[in-house]
Amino acid sequence: MRQHTIRKAVSLEGVGLHSGKMVRVTLSPGPADSGIVFRVAEHGDPIPAAPESVVDSHYATTVGRNGVRIQTIEHLMAAAAGLGVDNLDVRVDGAELPAADGSAKPFVQAMLTAGRAPQSARQRPIRIPHPIGAGNGGRWIQILPADTFRISYTLDNDHPAIGTQVLSWTPTEESFVAEYAPARTYGFLKDLGFLRKSGRALGGSLDNTIVIGKSATLNGLRYRDEFVRHKVLDLIGDLALLGRRITGHVIARNAGHALNYELVVAVQRALGLERRAAVRSMASLVPEPAEALVSARGLATT
Repeated sequence: MRQHTIRKAVSLEGVGLHSGKMVRVTLSPGPADSGIVFRVAEHGDPIPAAPESVVDSHYATTVGRNGVRIQTIEHLMAAAAGLGVDNLDVRVDGAELPAADGSAKPFVQAMLTAGRAPQSARQRPIRIPHPIGAGNGGRWIQILPADTFRISYTLDNDHPAIGTQVLSWTPTEESFVAEYAPARTYGFLKDLGFLRKSGRALGGSLDNTIVIGKSATLNGLRYRDEFVRHKVLDLIGDLALLGRRITGHVIARNAGHALNYELVVAVQRALGLERRAAVRSMASLVPEPAEALVSARGLATT
């Protein structure tokens, strides 16, 4: 199969989940074999979406280089992976991606608006030859050899609004767009004070986050099991840091960004993978004149 990028530049703008500040992100076509590359502002150094670029994996996945950081990249990464978009240039006018509605759906819509274009280079899937894992006890994740990419996830929480949620899924583009991309991030009302004192969730709201109160959610659900679906969405986005599609069965229990990242690093080390960083000239980042603007004013927490 061929690699793909988008056909034209497209932008989204909205509030950053953690910063609470308005931010604009522009997605532009990327060359074959470049992967997904971030830049802060117009003249920023390239930050490849790769394991070695990750500087924080608590509450969200953050990449950085030379002291510059871009936070909460997981939903954009999941959207690209779910749509089979291999190469992108991503320019961010801020330090965080827009939270939008708390899901990957707005990023999916933006990429579909831009259209997808096949490229000359072929995909190079990663085939898992033996079990690789991270974590222990009640929180763990592993990937096993398999003929296809599959995810089996168990989320259990003693809160009555969540309980135990289990699913097993072999991703397709159709099912990703309809059943997983719209799943929103969630957070507990009791944790809001602590998060905001530590400089997080400053842009969170009921418009982009499922807020869980003492006994129930404060807003409605898109799916009965939206909590575990969002965990799977985050996992897809974090696995995309490997820069190549995976053939293997991922099994997880109560994992989050930190464990997802541990698995990514474990796979990279176990298989001796090298991620080719994309470095491009500034001219290649100028959006096309017919840039589409998708307004996504909202926020999120993972």
